[in-house]
Amino acid sequence: MAGRPAEPEVIWARPERAGRGPRPAFSRADIAAAAVRIADADGLDAASMRRVATELGCGTMSLYNYVPRKEDLYELMVDAVSAEYDLSEPSGDWRADLLALAHQTRALMHRHPWVPRLMSPVYGFSPNALRYLEHCMTCLDPLQASYGTKMELIASVNGVVTTYVANEIATAERTRSLPWTPEQEQAVRITYLFGQVATGRYPRLAAAFAEDSGPIDLDAVFDRALTRTLDAFGD
Repeated sequence: MAGRPAEPEVIWARPERAGRGPRPAFSRADIAAAAVRIADADGLDAASMRRVATELGCGTMSLYNYVPRKEDLYELMVDAVSAEYDLSEPSGDWRADLLALAHQTRALMHRHPWVPRLMSPVYGFSPNALRYLEHCMTCLDPLQASYGTKMELIASVNGVVTTYVANEIATAERTRSLPWTPEQEQAVRITYLFGQVATGRYPRLAAAFAEDSGPIDLDAVFDRALTRTLDAFGD
């Protein structure tokens, strides 16, 4: 395939345009924006090289001259949405700052539901991803811990957020495919569950439901999960 490298390379180390020759018709930002629009509308799998090329009005083979691999396209996409973070000056309260960033990440993932699928260290070296990571490390300056521990903390927080949001997105997608409302299904499932618990075979579950029968505040659960993660790394 034209433009594909014979050896591994980082797209950010590859010149966006050659020193000579005509000016490229598209920038990486143009390509990333087109791919993000497609993925937002129709899902990550829809953001194929062919579809992006069509969106830009060029041939698929021509697109490979800008983006050698689909993995590079994904990296451009992650970098593009990573620019949406508000990386304001840290407050000095590292817990509050990381919690605020986690809420930003959750909102970002709901705006771009394909992002959790691409949460991999492979895509963590783009300019905006590095800017975000450096900001996180700056927020953690008050925490008395090694840089390795701080990196582990950031990874743990991002892992909690990604897992939580991936479940939210999966639930929402499943709900949209059903011929009944979420409330109707919830009512049927709750009735069945309470019937099973009432048999006496599950005394601990019965005690748990008696203690708190819901409804569950998912936002509060999200905050508690993050707070417990932060508590594990500092006083």
